[in-house]
Amino acid sequence: MAHFYGSIQGNRGEATRMGTKDSGISAHIRGWDIGAKVVCFVDFEGRDCVTLLVSGGTNASKKDINLGTWYVDKDGLFASK
Repeated sequence: MAHFYGSIQGNRGEATRMGTKDSGISAHIRGWDIGAKVVCFVDFEGRDCVTLLVSGGTNASKKDINLGTWYVDKDGLFASK
């Protein structure tokens, strides 16, 4: 059963994918020189987490920059690791 769900829209319509707690789900959206990576996973404490990165795009001319990993804390607020 899917725990994570992703969708993407382009010139050929929408595509969707699902991920489980074990597999997680990731996406890399990019132009030639810049892009964004999103990784969703369940951490060792059982929390859903999202890691956001800026990438060098298809050209991969630059090293990825990690913008952080986020989750929802016990008060229902976004928190970062």
